[in-house]
Amino acid sequence: MPDSSVAARLDRLPITRLHKRFAGVMALGNFFEIYELFLAGVLATTLKTTFALGGLELSLVLASAFVGAFVGAVVIGRLADRVGRRAAYMVTLTLYSAATLACALAPDLWTLVIFRFVAGIGLGGELPVTDSFLGDILPPARRGYYVAWAFTGAYLAVPAVGFLGLVLVDGALLGVAGWRWMFAIGSLGALLTFLVRRGLPESPRWLESVGRTAEADAVTSRFEKAAEAEGWTPPAVSSDESERRDVAAEPVPVRAIFRRPLARRTVIMAILWILAPVGFYGFGNLATLVLADKGFDLGTSLTYLTFSFIGYPLGSYLSMLIMERAERKWILSASLVGMAVFGLVYGNARSAATVIASGFCFTVVANVMSNSGHIYQLEQFPTSVRTTATGWLYSLSRLSTAAAPFYLVPLLDAYGAAVAFTVVAAAMLLAAVSIVFGVRTTGLGLESISAPVRAAVAEPDAPAGATSPARPAASPVPVIPENTH
Repeated sequence: MPDSSVAARLDRLPITRLHKRFAGVMALGNFFEIYELFLAGVLATTLKTTFALGGLELSLVLASAFVGAFVGAVVIGRLADRVGRRAAYMVTLTLYSAATLACALAPDLWTLVIFRFVAGIGLGGELPVTDSFLGDILPPARRGYYVAWAFTGAYLAVPAVGFLGLVLVDGALLGVAGWRWMFAIGSLGALLTFLVRRGLPESPRWLESVGRTAEADAVTSRFEKAAEAEGWTPPAVSSDESERRDVAAEPVPVRAIFRRPLARRTVIMAILWILAPVGFYGFGNLATLVLADKGFDLGTSLTYLTFSFIGYPLGSYLSMLIMERAERKWILSASLVGMAVFGLVYGNARSAATVIASGFCFTVVANVMSNSGHIYQLEQFPTSVRTTATGWLYSLSRLSTAAAPFYLVPLLDAYGAAVAFTVVAAAMLLAAVSIVFGVRTTGLGLESISAPVRAAVAEPDAPAGATSPARPAASPVPVIPENTH
């Protein structure tokens, strides 16, 4: 194999069964992550009755996992860039599985709140690490499709939560309350995922970025051999490519994400992850309460909610079909506008047909938004700080989600669903406008997208030893202009 960078070798590969296998493993882990994030919303009415919760106490239950997820996104995201993606996976799943089992056994409100917080720490690290790993291994031509493919499998968890709620919430299988079984199922699923993920390799891009070139070469060769076994023939490598070193493989200081030209990307993605969760998780956490406000009983509410939740995997599947057909940021912005429109219809709906239809349409576009947001996020930053930056930005989404019940529930109680979803719609529209100013990413290599970081790395005030000197102008990857077209 010519002496080309790991990134170049990975990017010229076709999608193989090995890629699909690892994407499937990611999907399995994210299935239970998403299961947990939507679980409290489904159980909100039941927990409120079981523990005789007031408005503030219910908000604490709903928010606790997201506060923990804020901590996890910050800490585990940084850990993944220091010790590797694979090691970080094991930490997230261990915390989540143990704490969710403790939630199933919780004797009182505060035990439930504490262990949902701990479970949230594991959840918070899951998505940024998953996004980084998939971005590291998938070729650019099909990166969007297969990240969306992985999340489509994961989002089957949302209707699964709804159906389990219908079957278990009102019962007491073997004398154990149904809500406890639902927590226990999540814990056992995470344990299964832990066992499956032990076979994952480390990210070859990350290995190269920390100087573990022999290991990076070995993992990359594994993908190449898998492709050759499926009939792929390695293309001829030009002398320019064989001499080129991956700019993103050089470690860059974390502060680079707050300096030009990356600072604009950081700000845009921060706006997205502060505002988008107001709608995405606001719907999931408030849906049963909204339906109760409209006068529907618990059984009817769960039935309507389950039909609405079917839209999540269908929206994720739709995102697969369009993700490589248009510029990513326009898909993301349009889906946010769709959430605003259908949220307003849902908040003002009175008939059962309108409630189900608008809830279904909301969840469809919400998952197009979610998938395109995850893909767009993983494309923004260089390898050595990708999970740190992603984790910090996702942490804002967790804080936003944790805060949402404290103003949406009072708005719902005081003014009704129409006003609560007007606030949701306003947040979605502001997020849609911010994304318009983002960079192009569809079909481009990660190194091309992150090439402008060279300017930040080359700053003269960078401390000695923080990073290697900037590469000469003759050899680096092409610079993608920071335009918005």
